[in-house]
Amino acid sequence: MTDHNSTMDVHTLVHRLFRALDARDFTPGWMDALLTADARMETPLGTTEGAEAERAAKEALGRYARTQHVASGILADMDAGAGRGSVSWNALMFHVHEDDSVFTVGGIYGGDLRRTSDGWRFSRISVRAVWTQGRPPVLPDAEARAVS
Repeated sequence: MTDHNSTMDVHTLVHRLFRALDARDFTPGWMDALLTADARMETPLGTTEGAEAERAAKEALGRYARTQHVASGILADMDAGAGRGSVSWNALMFHVHEDDSVFTVGGIYGGDLRRTSDGWRFSRISVRAVWTQGRPPVLPDAEARAVS
């Protein structure tokens, strides 16, 4: 059964995720308020789990001078009694290179959620690019092979 309060908590969690990515406050544990300790992140650059997900997000964002992530169309399906749920949303992601050129991505995020003693957290996040415009980042050889 979906409960309105849980759904609103998940909407807030989605927006907190995007704000955290754009704020670039990468102090240790910066994702603790967003992810479970065993969270899995699936991106075009690969899949990471647990603490490695936090490091990978920091590294990916570090390729840009600035970013802005915008979420819309958030759909949550929550089972508050069981303490789990799923969520999906559309995203526009603007990545500004050091030379001020912009790499834009339109994509779809999805995720699984688990309620912890501290509230709802992502236990899995996936992102899929639907379209891109502009110059993508220069990737290390291993990552470039993974996305080609």
